[in-house]
Amino acid sequence: MRALVRTQGTQFFAEEGATFRLNRFPGKVEGDTVILDEVLMVGEGATAKIGTPLVAGAKVTARLLSNGRGKKVLVMKRLRRKGAHKKRGHRQELSTIEILSVEA
Repeated sequence: MRALVRTQGTQFFAEEGATFRLNRFPGKVEGDTVILDEVLMVGEGATAKIGTPLVAGAKVTARLLSNGRGKKVLVMKRLRRKGAHKKRGHRQELSTIEILSVEA
């Protein structure tokens, strides 16, 4: 069973056993269960249920595997002919989740 899930501004297809890296879930630690209840579509092919905008009663249960940070992204700003430059870096806070079940 597949489900199209929306969480934290991103959408993805969830299947049992799949793992994803998403923005960090605030207040959650490793081993906690996360319930994703914004399900936009459940099923496949002719048996798919499409929500308007959400499918009523559908939810996806996931387990938080780890919290971490992504790769560093560097941003460099320069002013031409002035010799002025600014270098900044950013590392996104990420969580890795594993899909446990998809319920319609």
